Order: sequence, then C-alpha cells, then structure tokens
Amino acid sequence: MKRVLAFLRPQAGWTALQVGIKFGSTLLELFLPWILEHIIDDIAPTGDRRQLLLWGALMLLCALAVFFSAAAANRMATKIAATFTRALRHSLFCKVTVLSSEQVDRFTVPSLISRLSSDTYRVNDMVDRMLRLGIRAPILLIGGLLVSAMMEPVLALIFLCTLPLIGGMLLLVSQRSIPLFAKAQQAGEELVRRIQENMTGVRIIKALSRTEDEKDRFSKANEAAVRADRQAEMTMAVANPMMGVLLNIAMAAVIVAGAFRVDRGLTEPGKIIAFLNYFVILQNGLLGITRIFTICSRGIASGKRLGEVLEAPERVAPPPPQEPAPEGHVVFSHVSFSYNKVKPDIDDLSFTLARGQTLGIIGPTGSGKSTLLQLLLRFYEPDRGQIWLDGRPLSQMAAEDVHSRFGVVFQNDFLFADSILENLDFERPVTEADRALAIETAQADFLKDIPQGALADLSERGMNLSGGQRQRLLIARALATRPEILLLDDCSSALDYRTDARLRQALAAAYGDVTKIIVAQRISAIRHADLILVLEAGQVLGRGTHEELLASCPLYRTLYEMQMGEVAA
Repeated sequence: MKRVLAFLRPQAGWTALQVGIKFGSTLLELFLPWILEHIIDDIAPTGDRRQLLLWGALMLLCALAVFFSAAAANRMATKIAATFTRALRHSLFCKVTVLSSEQVDRFTVPSLISRLSSDTYRVNDMVDRMLRLGIRAPILLIGGLLVSAMMEPVLALIFLCTLPLIGGMLLLVSQRSIPLFAKAQQAGEELVRRIQENMTGVRIIKALSRTEDEKDRFSKANEAAVRADRQAEMTMAVANPMMGVLLNIAMAAVIVAGAFRVDRGLTEPGKIIAFLNYFVILQNGLLGITRIFTICSRGIASGKRLGEVLEAPERVAPPPPQEPAPEGHVVFSHVSFSYNKVKPDIDDLSFTLARGQTLGIIGPTGSGKSTLLQLLLRFYEPDRGQIWLDGRPLSQMAAEDVHSRFGVVFQNDFLFADSILENLDFERPVTEADRALAIETAQADFLKDIPQGALADLSERGMNLSGGQRQRLLIARALATRPEILLLDDCSSALDYRTDARLRQALAAAYGDVTKIIVAQRISAIRHADLILVLEAGQVLGRGTHEELLASCPLYRTLYEMQMGEVAA
C-alpha cells in the first residue's frame, strides 16, 4: 500500500493546502453551536437588538465561510485524487507492458485488466474520501467532544461511554471485511475472464451452437461475483445500524439527562440546545469515520493488489556464459525450457543459422514450435542452455535491442481498430519505399481494391478483412522495417497454395539477406529452407534439408506423403 500512496508525493503541496482549508472549515463548523448558545443564553435575555444582529451576522458569515471553504477543499480533493489516479494508472500500465511472460501468466490477463480498471477506481475513491472526510470527521469527533465536555461535562460523559463500543465494532468489521473485498475482486476477475473469452470467441461459440452453455457459465461466474460482493457488503453494512442504535440510545439519554439538569437549574436551555447541535456534529463525525472504514476496506484490498504488480521484480539477467561466442547469426546451444517446470516443452535444442539463411520448423501441435520463437524473442528465459545473436548472448541484451531486430507474425496476431496504414507502420519509422516493398512482397495487392486503400479503417481485430487478407497485412507489417530476423509462426495457413508460393518467392528475392524462421504445418512452406527441424514433444526428431529428411525422418516423410499425395522416393 505504501508503494501505491507514494504517487501522492508530487501532490504534497496541494494536499497540504487542501488539508489546511479543510481543517479551518471544520473548526469554523465547530464554532457555530457555541455562537448559538451565546446568543440564546447571553444576548437574547438582554433584549439588545444591536448585539443580537451583530452575533447573528457573525454566525451567518461563519456558515458561509464553512460552505465555500468546504466546497473549495472538496474540489481540490477531487483534483488531487484524479491526478494521483492518472499517475498511478499510467505507472501501472507501463509496469504491465514490461512484465515478463511468466509474470503475466502468473497474474493472468483478466486479473491485470481488473487491477487497471476497478482496483484503481477504488483506490481513487479512497484517496478522494480520505481528503474529504479523513480530516473533517476526526476533527468533528474530537473537537466536538472537547467543546461539549467544557460546556456540559456530565452530558459529554454519556456520549463518551458509547465510543469504546463503536470503536470496537468498527475495528472488528473492518478486519473481517478487507479479506472479503479481496475475495470479491478475485471473483470479479473470473467474471472479466468469462466476458473476455466470450467477446473474443463469439463467432466460434455461435458456429458450434454453444451460446446457451456459455450463458450458463457466465451466469455461474456472475452469481459467484455477486455472492462474494454481497458477503463483503453485508459485513460492512452491519456497522451503520449498530452505530445508529448506540447513538440513538446515547441521544435519548442526553435529552433525558439534559431535561433533569435544566429543571433543577444546573444548566441553561441554550447550553442544552448547543449541546444537541454538538451531538449532531459528533454523530456526523462518527458516520464519517464509518464511511472512511468502509471505503478504506475496499481501497486497502485494491491497493494491495496494485502493489503486487508495481512491486513485481524486474527481470534479472542470468550471469554471462563462460563458453566462447559461437559463429552464426542465430545460435541455440543445448536450450531446454518448461512452462510448468515439470515436463520440458523444449529439450536440449541446438542449431546454428548464418545470416540470410532460412530455418523451417514443423511438427504436431504442442511440439514446442511457438515456444522456440518465444524464447528467441526473450519473452521467456531458458531453463538451461544459451541463445546467441550475432555472437552476443541473448540473456545479456536489452529487450529493446532484441525486439528491434525482429519482424514477427504470430499464430494469433492482432490488428487494431485503426487505419490500414497505421497498422502497417505501427508508429515506427517506415519509409514509403519500404512500405511499398513490404506490401508487394506480402502479396497484399487487395489494398488496391479497397476504397481509400491503405487509408481505409479496420474494425476491431481487423474483422472486416478475410483471414487471408489479415495474414498478408500482418506479414507486410513485419516486413515494413526491413528486420534482421523474420519470424513467421504458421502465418500462411489461410493462404492458398499459389499465393503462398508467390510469397515465398518474393521473400527470397526481396529479403534475401534477412534470416528467416518459419513455423508451418505445410511442408510446401518450408521445403526450400536451408535447415528444417522436425519437433515432437519438445524433442528434435529430425534435422536437415527437405531431401535429407525424406530419407532419414519417418514423421517428416509421412507428413509429406499425406500432404503432397505422393510417395517419397
């Protein structure tokens, strides 16, 4: 929580000013019942209209000063909280963008979305209410108690007796509610996950007639979120009725005791009226403190969740390798990796690519093909072994240096709801010539048939394009900056064989100096590669050229015969 509240430091000056204004406004509010008591008991009996008007005017001025100063302080509190939340949310977003893939997997995407949205809102609400009530409520309570004690110590003692009961009740409720609010947030994350999955997969859900099943799954997640939130809210809801009962009992006791004291001449009516006003002030102070407890219970639970992200450790580079740097543009040296650290997803993988060479990777689903690319992009660190780029250990290179060398098309890639041109350039320094060459190489000639061409807008995820058009546009985006290394992860699955063949020919002609790593299901997409790896369950079953693998690797030969419809010689 300290890490989160540290974002208030740049607002220290404005916060001090706001606290000062709120402090002065609250003191003036405490002064009003004393003026009323003085008018009733001291001025009114004298019949001096001039003094009555003067004190009445003073009371009016104080009331106006309380109103305007409180309004100014509340506006400042809102501005401080908004500025604080903007800085917090921006820092949180920046932190999320540099989290390692392992950390994202541990937090989960729905959880990070929930923390960036609902948790920051609750922390904003906590800061705003603390600035408004955190000063006013305690001063009303303590100041009102002191003034009323000096005015009527016997009646103040009645109220004082209720404070330990109220304080103990608030402490017990807050201790029970904070874990419940954290649990409610987790249930909310599951609800976000269900929504995210359904919005992303809405077409396949409809196509497979699973709409009713998904409604049931959403209903269960929704019910769990409501139940968890209701449990937390009902726990907090106990505070107000219990405090109301205690305060009403105290109020009744004060009225009865006050009536006896006036009847016996031990006090004056003005003091009783003023004390009742102070009792209302004390009641407002306690209600304010109760609201603070409620809001802080939510805010603290959310702040802890935000702190977990902000304090997530930075990636620590492993020690530099002791072996000499191997020759080659891309080198994998005995690399092993496991997502769950139980069974290896990549096991003892080694290969070397010279600059401009092409590596083809093929194998069944789950064989480790995409994992290899994720390791090369340094999204994950190998458990064992070393990866080298141009003779430099990948683990010792900055992430920006690594990623600037690559052009990438992932298996499930993303297009933004923006113009085609913006999706191509992606806010990178792309020249007109490089963009035109990338479009031509990627066989994205369909842009000529679209009104406005590259300036046309795409819908979310590019859903107003066909699957093949999206893939070609993504390939053009990867090529637009003339990368050193091109990674293509099953990116031609939606292309017909003729377009796929033209794409491979154009890549070889226009980007011959680019090192290419192609993950594919089709042998036709990788048969001309300089080196082909056949993977299964993270193991290399075969390596070599197309002709060598036909002779030496049964799995590769089987795939060839199934796909090409001919028996390998």
